[in-house]
Amino acid sequence: MRIRVGRGAGLWLALGLYAGQLPLAVAQIAAPAAASTVAVPGSAQVPSDEIPLAKANAAAATVPSAPNAWGGERSGTEPTLSDRVVGYRIDAELDAGKHTVTGKEQLTWRNRSDRAVSSIYMHLYLNAFQNDGSTFFTERKVMTAHAGSRGNADLKKGQWGWIDLQHVQQGGAALKWRYVHPDGGPEADHTVVRVDLAEPVPAGGTVTLDIDFFSQLPRVVLRTGWWGDFNLVAQWFPKIGVLELPGERGATEVRWNVHEYHFNSEFYADFGSYDVRITVPSDYTVGAVGEQQGAPVQNAGKTTYHFVQDDVHDFAWVAAKGYKTLDGSYEGPGSPKVAVRVIYPPEYVASAQPVLKATIDSLGYFSRTLGAYPYRTVTGVVPPYNAGEAGGMEYPTFFTAEGLSDIDPGTADQERIDFVTIHEFGHGYFYGLLASNEFEEPMLDEGLNEYWDGRMLRERNQRILTPSTWLRRLGVTPSMSMFEMERMDAGLRRPYDPLGQNSWDRYSSGSYFSVYSRTATAMHDLEERLGKDVTERAFREYYKRWHFRHPSVADLRATLIDVSGDAKNVNEIFDQFVYGAAKINDRIAAIDNEELLPQAGSFEKDGKRSELDGEAQDKQIEKQREDWSKAHPDAKPGTGPFQWRGVVSVVRDGAQVPQLLRVKFADGSSEDVRWNDDRRWARFTFTKPARIVSAELDPEQKIYLDSNKLDDSRTVKENGAASRSWSTDVSALVQAFYSFMVTL
Repeated sequence: MRIRVGRGAGLWLALGLYAGQLPLAVAQIAAPAAASTVAVPGSAQVPSDEIPLAKANAAAATVPSAPNAWGGERSGTEPTLSDRVVGYRIDAELDAGKHTVTGKEQLTWRNRSDRAVSSIYMHLYLNAFQNDGSTFFTERKVMTAHAGSRGNADLKKGQWGWIDLQHVQQGGAALKWRYVHPDGGPEADHTVVRVDLAEPVPAGGTVTLDIDFFSQLPRVVLRTGWWGDFNLVAQWFPKIGVLELPGERGATEVRWNVHEYHFNSEFYADFGSYDVRITVPSDYTVGAVGEQQGAPVQNAGKTTYHFVQDDVHDFAWVAAKGYKTLDGSYEGPGSPKVAVRVIYPPEYVASAQPVLKATIDSLGYFSRTLGAYPYRTVTGVVPPYNAGEAGGMEYPTFFTAEGLSDIDPGTADQERIDFVTIHEFGHGYFYGLLASNEFEEPMLDEGLNEYWDGRMLRERNQRILTPSTWLRRLGVTPSMSMFEMERMDAGLRRPYDPLGQNSWDRYSSGSYFSVYSRTATAMHDLEERLGKDVTERAFREYYKRWHFRHPSVADLRATLIDVSGDAKNVNEIFDQFVYGAAKINDRIAAIDNEELLPQAGSFEKDGKRSELDGEAQDKQIEKQREDWSKAHPDAKPGTGPFQWRGVVSVVRDGAQVPQLLRVKFADGSSEDVRWNDDRRWARFTFTKPARIVSAELDPEQKIYLDSNKLDDSRTVKENGAASRSWSTDVSALVQAFYSFMVTL
């Protein structure tokens, strides 16, 4: 998902909205705490389970996963695409007037561990929206106090959302449950529940639970909900947590990974199979994860749709009255024929074709550069007017885009629709097929997806345009590359948290948002060091090794090193920016020139001593200058009969980065020098027949992580064009627009 001011995150978040000093309460919210419990009325308290929970301060793993993690690398010869751990059979009926879903769920789960499991944990995500006391809303109050954010709408009476567990049975035996707080959240948070089993699940065994539940959708506030006759039904059913084994994502023991629903967080789940029947009023249009099975069945004004999808880890759907559909298809090497559908409201018909085209284009690009798309469907949904918070969200084979009532080709509106669509489809790879843990390692989804989206736009020669109509009337259309735009929004001047930090334990929402752009910028700079082709091969290998599994940050680093063979540069980026929060700011501090004139004094040559006084020296210099001028009537200023000694002083105000220093001389020549050591400052001396006129670090503009590009260059004479490649005027225009974009 892209969270930006107004709707979505990361790139194009207004720089002025980044957080300042936060109250102490944020430390209380984020601080690790032991799992606590709140008993459901009538339920018995039970002893703590032997299997621990992932820690509240869990973040990016530093040790690569074991080769056999998650069943080992998928070769493609297995009978199923993923090592299916869980299965859901759900019958759901929507009350469109009340925006409620009545559901019956049969959950089958396989215990992959070597020990019996007597309790399981499930997410009840919708309870994040049931009252102001949830972890979600408690964190929102603090995190948005100093930074703009998506999901900041106020819910009024009749607009809250929740999920009620009504019955949970195992083989006919009623089970008891209680709410728990793995991250030390408030007691009022009911987003994680522990269910104690009547019979333990043996090692390697399976358990089947029959669950009756009732879901009240909230008015659209973030990622899910209703507006008018539109219902985006997501995070809507009881969903089991992930049991991780030693050697998986840094785990050293069997543990449940099941975090609360935080304000700045998304999801993590096992791969499995979904078989879902959805009943809605017959005049509603329906779309969902997966393939529709047969024709819908009508009965008494209601219609039941049947969707099935294997080898995914979530299920969401949309039901909306009066919506239209637009269909297309994709065929590519290694993929089945993919049915592509866009579901849209009449007021946003202008968005339907652009979303369809961008989706099909994305299928081609991601399949070619990472790996073939393995599913048979992709569905994009355009939310209606006033339901923008439902836009820019992703689920396997299913995403929500953005709606505009009028789109002029080649304008900022076109770029906006394209980018939102590309980004949300791209999640189908980094969130969907690679299935990283968005709780603990959001950079693996939001950040890497942002980077790969930027590569796609770069390949298409698609730049970010200013939306200003008055400038277009003047014939001026300022633009910048996607990665230039990412750099602006990456929080490089004051990075509060490492990219590898978890999603909720952060200084502010602004720090979380920077995961998008700062990751994209870091990967851009790593690509410049390794080479574009090497980087693409490394990411293809990363996808090959880890699709249908759950890679960690350490697994990404290991793959990049294995393919590139360049541990130094990979580790430098990861140590400084992924596991650390370094800042880069190298600058040209000074340029000094000295003309090497004949010296006055006593000199010995060939055993004879001579003396040159000041007056004779001046005459000699004047004579040599006259002779030079006659012989070189077109000589440039700064050249002459004497050599020049030039000194360029450079200063490092942050982390080490390999730099190229380009020095230009008055005669038009230039010289490149590498500065690739850990000195905090350095001086480079040049003896040439012409004086230095300018010096520039990173002249090829490869180091986007540098927090201030305007001090990278200096001339001996004031020249505002020295940093023309980083024009702040154009940047400000584009930034102002995208600060108000709804995005992913």
